[in-house]
Amino acid sequence: MANDFYSLLGVSRNASDDEIKKAYRRLARELHPDANGGDKDLENRFKEITTAYETLRDPEKRRIYDTYGEDGLKGGMGDAGPFGGGINDIFGAFFGSAFNGGFNQTRRGPQRGADSEVYVDLSFTEAIFGAQKDVSLRLPVVCSTCSGLGSKPGTTASSCPVCDGTGQVRRVAQSILGRMVTTAPCDRCRGEGSVITTPCQDCRGEGRRTEERTYSVEIPAGVDNGSTLRLSGRGPAGPRGGSPGDLYVQIRVKPHPRFVRDDNELRCELTIPLTQAVLGAALEFETLDGVEDLVIPQGTQSGTQFRLRGRGVPDLRGSGRRGDLVVTIVVEIPTHLDAEQDEMFRTIAALRGEEVADRDHGIFSKIKSAFK
Repeated sequence: MANDFYSLLGVSRNASDDEIKKAYRRLARELHPDANGGDKDLENRFKEITTAYETLRDPEKRRIYDTYGEDGLKGGMGDAGPFGGGINDIFGAFFGSAFNGGFNQTRRGPQRGADSEVYVDLSFTEAIFGAQKDVSLRLPVVCSTCSGLGSKPGTTASSCPVCDGTGQVRRVAQSILGRMVTTAPCDRCRGEGSVITTPCQDCRGEGRRTEERTYSVEIPAGVDNGSTLRLSGRGPAGPRGGSPGDLYVQIRVKPHPRFVRDDNELRCELTIPLTQAVLGAALEFETLDGVEDLVIPQGTQSGTQFRLRGRGVPDLRGSGRRGDLVVTIVVEIPTHLDAEQDEMFRTIAALRGEEVADRDHGIFSKIKSAFK
């Protein structure tokens, strides 16, 4: 990723966790693939901001990123600090290959599998209360014939003839500073130190083959559209017995016809007739938890908000707390009155001393006559 993580999210480097979270939620709604008709550029931007958010939301990852940049997150820092593996070459240039060899401890053995991702679609209610979902995908899994070793059953791998089983090769070059000694993974055995002489016929020496797998995913209550769940060790198997990568589950939440989510609060509008707003009413209101009693006091104005405590979104961190459901009242003004209803409203207006338009000519005709 070429862009700065903070710039991608549109926040400052000293932004709080809450500011980072809100910035990500806003961008995720704008860039989510479901909202952009398969636009590849926007889909790539969505993946970038998701990567940025997953890094900056984690205190330890954020510390590493702030100190070393993105390379530090890829394991390039290792134990050597901000110089990465290059510090070995620097010492080797001045003190020779023996000193260099003492620092460079290239890890031998099979490589870890790559990470993979899958999308899960949730209803609005499933996202609020949690759900269990099955996800199916095709990915590399351990070959059952050779148990992931890559060799034909009954045979074993041989020591690599190029690196003598060390998994690394050294190269010596002359420079203006003197003799430079560097080490790199062996190209012949890919750093594993061994080669397959008699490969398994089913996986052709890879130790893995592609199959369909189904996993049951426990969706926690309170997830939001654009959230990412990580299933550790459920990703593609590594070659020749390498540990599997992780499976990232990207959450897509379908909108609700009545409710809108605002962080841990739910919001909706309730339209009531003028008579209920004026005289008051006791209503049955359908929430996600079931029917609740909602009392409308006399004289309730359009825009009045009622807060139903604990009927919002559960805290994703598992604290047991839930947000509130905020109901905004919209008073419906009648547009078509019959003669009897018209007369009743005029009687009320007269009793209250309120001036209204004439029945026959209306208020606009009265305004026009004033300018004649």
